[in-house]
Amino acid sequence: MGFFYVLTILLFYGKIKHQHNYSFRSLTIFKIIVITAALGGGIELLQWKFFTYRSAEWWDFGCDMTGVFMGVFSYILLHKSNYNEKTI
Repeated sequence: MGFFYVLTILLFYGKIKHQHNYSFRSLTIFKIIVITAALGGGIELLQWKFFTYRSAEWWDFGCDMTGVFMGVFSYILLHKSNYNEKTI
């Protein structure tokens, strides 16, 4: 969960640095959720099919997505406070 939280925050940070502003777009949030869900699902798929000493579990994927949504929530919360400070 912690890895996916940090990954989500770093993806948002990279997007902010790339566009050089704090503009809020829901498409960006959707893309980051899809990318991290694909990564989490891919990891679980690899554990299920290719690694015999590891097992795939829905709980692991659920924890990954919990970390992602914690990161999205943090971004939205901090984005609103950052945006409000700059407009005043």
